[in-house]
Amino acid sequence: MTTQQRVFISDSTRTNGETPNPWWTNAVVYQIYPRSFQDSNGDGLGDIPGITSRLDYLQELGVDVIWLSPVYRSPQDDNGYDISDYQDIDPMFGTLDDMDELIAQAHHRGIKIVMDLVVNHTSDEHAWFQASRDRNDEHADWYWWRDARPGATPGEPGAEPNAWGSYFGGSAWEYDEERGQYYFHQFSRKQPDLNWENPAVRNAVYAMMNWWMDRGIDGFRMDVIVLIAKFMDAHGRLPGEAGSQLEDNPVGPEGFSDPSVFCCDGPRLEEFLKEMRREVFSKREGYLTVGEAPGLKAARTGDITDPENKELDMLFLFEQVGIDQGSSKWDVLPFEVKKLRTVMSNQQEAVRKAGWASLYFDNHDQPRVVSRWGDTSTEELRSRSAKALGLLLHMHRGTPYIYQGEELGMTNAGFTKLDQYRDIESLDLYRQRVVEAKVQSSESMLHAMGVMGRDNARTPMQWDSTKYAGFTASYAPTEPWISVNPNHDVINAQRESKDDNSVLAFYRQLIALRHSNVLVSAGEWDLLDADDPNVYAFTRSLPGNTNDQGKMLVVVNVSSQSSRLPEQTAKLLGVDASSSTLSSMGGINSDNVVLSTYSAEQTAASLLTGSLSPWEGFIYTL
Repeated sequence: MTTQQRVFISDSTRTNGETPNPWWTNAVVYQIYPRSFQDSNGDGLGDIPGITSRLDYLQELGVDVIWLSPVYRSPQDDNGYDISDYQDIDPMFGTLDDMDELIAQAHHRGIKIVMDLVVNHTSDEHAWFQASRDRNDEHADWYWWRDARPGATPGEPGAEPNAWGSYFGGSAWEYDEERGQYYFHQFSRKQPDLNWENPAVRNAVYAMMNWWMDRGIDGFRMDVIVLIAKFMDAHGRLPGEAGSQLEDNPVGPEGFSDPSVFCCDGPRLEEFLKEMRREVFSKREGYLTVGEAPGLKAARTGDITDPENKELDMLFLFEQVGIDQGSSKWDVLPFEVKKLRTVMSNQQEAVRKAGWASLYFDNHDQPRVVSRWGDTSTEELRSRSAKALGLLLHMHRGTPYIYQGEELGMTNAGFTKLDQYRDIESLDLYRQRVVEAKVQSSESMLHAMGVMGRDNARTPMQWDSTKYAGFTASYAPTEPWISVNPNHDVINAQRESKDDNSVLAFYRQLIALRHSNVLVSAGEWDLLDADDPNVYAFTRSLPGNTNDQGKMLVVVNVSSQSSRLPEQTAKLLGVDASSSTLSSMGGINSDNVVLSTYSAEQTAASLLTGSLSPWEGFIYTL
């Protein structure tokens, strides 16, 4: 671990409520989407040797942990989130030897490796599922198999066990001729849900997890882990099944009902998580567990991440990345600072007494935040807004997650045609919404995909200005699996590494600050000016502090227009916001500006006038 870069947090300073304080409370995690990070052999696909070749870059950035999206053997229906063998590496990424070398080289540089754990479902090509198709096999009850609706012809439309729809479009039930039953899949039809009610399933998952931990990895990011426990009636029937005591949700305009409320945070979830902790992690040290939690509200974070409950270290909540969406992610709403502030505040308050927060805006499933909430209309505004959004996120209390290229201010892909997309979610939902159900026009759906589609995050990492952005050699025989963003000639790691004012340089400062300052990593978080339309402000402090660490004020103008300092913030700074003059309460000193999206001198001048420039964000020691 990069302990040489990080200050020791005394146990007298509370982090998540555990003693001693966990190592990850002042760490920073970097997510790699292997397919798009670095291609080492010219086949157009990123791979594990490519990641190993870029470890020096990550060490210089200062990150402590790499989270790898799946590299297991997979048919790649959902880019690796459909796993056919948990204990092998897909040939497109390399070999187990390559994985062992990556782990060793990362550890040599003080960087931990966390792998994606995808155990809500497997691939339909997994040996477990293939065996499960035989009703007499010991794996027969490892998945959610159900008969056709009584009186209906199996395999015909309307014969499904209930009306549940898949999140990727179409029915959530697929008929299997060999078994003569339907299986349930929340996602792709090639991703059947595992039946966690069966203890044999759980034991097999724990054995696999222990195999990887023994091999040297440092923990897991657990994909949609809160969906593993389903709601059933007293007789084991799902909502909407024939004879079920549980009523299903109403059918929507696309012809299906929403299963999410019956699959998220089910009655046995915490039991399963506690069992996992006992069977895999109870005798280990130095690991990290973080669970992806679609559908969970902030209040549940305190329960699941409270160390006394022995479940997970952190959760990825979805509320903050849903503030600009209406009835679905394809119903795009204007960004509002107030909504973001409310959601983030709720998440901070949920872990005030115990537990810990994950901090993220970007990942492989989200569009690029600088395109989404920032301003890419000019290069200056792109750079300033990328810094401002990074500052805002990283200065909250919790562990920040950086998605590859976020530290460069990478933008959305700019796709305008259907054949530019590769993501199964986007393509399936286009087919369902535009072609089949006809509930959305092609133009409207393509626009929504251009704003919210997952492929926006999956274009190749922009290392330099060469033909394929350094992701693969310009003379490589195969083009990248998805198009390189044309702005890589301006936005790339090589160029930004030479610029002290770049987004990359700013992120290095953010990471170093979290490593070195206890206020940033462990200080209490308190909101200011909760109703301001543009300015997001809060303080970080250590209650009862006597070690001269002071108090930090964090202020970000989350807009492309000049904004007045709000009242509470101005008062803390000793500025009379109404008259734009310095009050008698004190003075502004540029030496107190710890970090700014402009310069310390420019920010001091802004504070003296009580007005913030577009995307001006700063940390000020009070």
